[in-house]
Amino acid sequence: MKIDNLVFKDRKEAFKMLLEVLPINSMREEEWIVLATSSGGVPIAIDIAKRLNAEFDFLFSQKIYTRKNNKCEVAIITETQDVVIHEELMRSFSLKLENIYHEANDLYLSDIKEYQLQYRERKGLIDLEGKNVLLVDEGLNTGLTMMACIKSVINKKAKSICVAVPVLPYVTINDIETIADDLYFVQAPKHFVAIDFYYEKLEEVTLDTIQDLNRIKNHLLKIDS
Repeated sequence: MKIDNLVFKDRKEAFKMLLEVLPINSMREEEWIVLATSSGGVPIAIDIAKRLNAEFDFLFSQKIYTRKNNKCEVAIITETQDVVIHEELMRSFSLKLENIYHEANDLYLSDIKEYQLQYRERKGLIDLEGKNVLLVDEGLNTGLTMMACIKSVINKKAKSICVAVPVLPYVTINDIETIADDLYFVQAPKHFVAIDFYYEKLEEVTLDTIQDLNRIKNHLLKIDS
């Protein structure tokens, strides 16, 4: 179901359509860990985790922007301290590698450490070694964050890595498929605009929302078992 220029009503509808391209039944034959790669991806990730009876966690990351454009991300650092850099942008803005790594480290020590404190009481990411990992987001703009998250999961020695997103730019498909075992998506427009263009409504997702949704998911799993 790969349709160009489809607009989802909300994340719930995006989840339902993503579910149609995910091989849920065969996936349920193995154990999975579902990781949201952004706050906006959390509601979709938790709904998928419930369908898979899987563990859920949030893989924190922060964007590093160019100083001349606070919407232009040049690099990503994750909570496992993995960094992915958009090398073309780095050269275009004449940025120095050491400065990018310095800013990434600052963001890790301030923002990401604070997120870990609030969400996990300073504990690190769930153990991924030897596990099947499904990375989920509400959509990808450049794919840089997802690439960084895949790098983190690889370095955590996961058994397999799959990516599921309702929408992503067509040009990023090959980048993701090159390093992930499987990529599942609903649509991949060749003339991509931005994630929110493909949703009628995208409500804000805060850290409190993430914690509340995770508590509900864990409660439902206990009932089902």
